[in-house]
Amino acid sequence: MVSKQKVFETFKDYVQIMAGLAIYATGFTCFMLPYDITSGGVGGISALIYFATGFNASYSYTLINLGLLCVAVFIMGTRYAFRTILASLVVSLVIEYAQVLLTDENGQLIRLVGDEKFMACVVGGLMEGFGLATVFMAGGSTGGTDIIASCINKHRNISLGRILLYLDLIIIASSYLIFHSIETLVVCYVVMIISMTFVDFVINAVQRSVQFIIISSKEEEIAEAVGTEVERGVTVLNGEGWYSKEQRRVLLILAKRYERRNIFRIINRIDPHAFVSISNVEGVFGEGFDTIKK
Repeated sequence: MVSKQKVFETFKDYVQIMAGLAIYATGFTCFMLPYDITSGGVGGISALIYFATGFNASYSYTLINLGLLCVAVFIMGTRYAFRTILASLVVSLVIEYAQVLLTDENGQLIRLVGDEKFMACVVGGLMEGFGLATVFMAGGSTGGTDIIASCINKHRNISLGRILLYLDLIIIASSYLIFHSIETLVVCYVVMIISMTFVDFVINAVQRSVQFIIISSKEEEIAEAVGTEVERGVTVLNGEGWYSKEQRRVLLILAKRYERRNIFRIINRIDPHAFVSISNVEGVFGEGFDTIKK
């Protein structure tokens, strides 16, 4: 029987995925389409179709994903397909309604930051990056070219990140065939770089933790204080000095980055002469930290 906690966590993940997809789609519609900026993925393909023909971007996004969905069901299974359907529906609906709200009486999309194309590039890239990071942290997918990358990765020893990068480079390069402008092409690549960089920044900022290794003659007092004051578990390792051959117990502590200062204060208060090593950890999964996403 599924526990209430598991149901709550699943519900929270799906809410987070939908919120991230909505942010991504808003950035795409409000700051990419009005300024003739092409991003990567199926959104980029939809933008190219829109710029070339005027065909509604939300419709093309849905149609392309439906085609890719058939591939996902055949190769990746129905569970993967369900997440793709969710992503496609949310992104398509947000793009559709955002386009309706932004269209003026002449049928043109309103430019929210005037003629500042570079500002639109930065804001749009940041919104897309933040939205994607939110989705990825909840174990979600944006569908689209993720499907192609996952299918290739399943049968070929090529990383997902490399496949997606190659696909994005090709999609963005294709915008030159429509605009014949090096300036527009450069702006599109800047958006891609901003988006990818911000995805890594957000994920690392949220998930990054710190690891303490402490050698002290007062290890019991430090461990007790960390457990009660910071409420973090402490692992005791048996160590031996190579030259002194002295037996020592070594404390191993994993904590959130914001808890680092409190742990340092405890160590300094109990044993100012303790030997302390601290290192950044990109991700810690388990009780009290992040959960492993399927």
